Amino acid sequence: MPAAGGPELEYAGVQLGRDRFFEVLREKSLLLDRLPGTPHTTNSRHSLPVFHNLVKELVLTAPHQVWAGDITYIRTDAGFLYLSLLMDGWSRKIVGYHAGDTLEAEGAIRTLEMALKELPTGAYPVHHSDRGCQYCSHRYVEKLQAHRLSISMTEELHGYENAAAERLNGILKQEYSLGCSFRSKKQALTAVAEAVFLYNTRRPHRSLNYETPENMHRRVA
Repeated sequence: MPAAGGPELEYAGVQLGRDRFFEVLREKSLLLDRLPGTPHTTNSRHSLPVFHNLVKELVLTAPHQVWAGDITYIRTDAGFLYLSLLMDGWSRKIVGYHAGDTLEAEGAIRTLEMALKELPTGAYPVHHSDRGCQYCSHRYVEKLQAHRLSISMTEELHGYENAAAERLNGILKQEYSLGCSFRSKKQALTAVAEAVFLYNTRRPHRSLNYETPENMHRRVA
């Protein structure tokens, strides 16, 4: 049968789709177990302002309509790095990212600044995230408002209401090895940059008719 991953996999002679591939690994107990000591990256117990979910019923038709943000961790022998990500909700492209030593808002702010540099004039995506203190911080909210971006946050089912960003974390860890433990933070930072590049430019998505995020983002934008 033809590969389920699009023309690139067919050309390479791959006869097994990505989802089925991971099912086989799971059936054969070949997936790595989660290591102990997993840090919590979301602290939603705070007194900062929160916002309603504006994207719950929204149907996306093009890039620059919604950005979805999330924060995850990367394990190294020298301690954890915390990876902040912003993804375009329609094209699935990672439009901003930053990996740093702490969970302070600075990492999320630098991620947002990277995304804003590439945002076309006249585009004002809704910024969607969980209610973590980084996204609710005064500095972060003020930067969003200064660029006229509407603010949307999860309300009850936090993982479900930010599923696209949560899935992105899983893809980067499972498919691009960011779930491994690295020897040094320098090695991990290199792996992050490579993973983002490969995800954006080489990974086809079924929801994009097996186009890559970069191709679809540029073509439609």
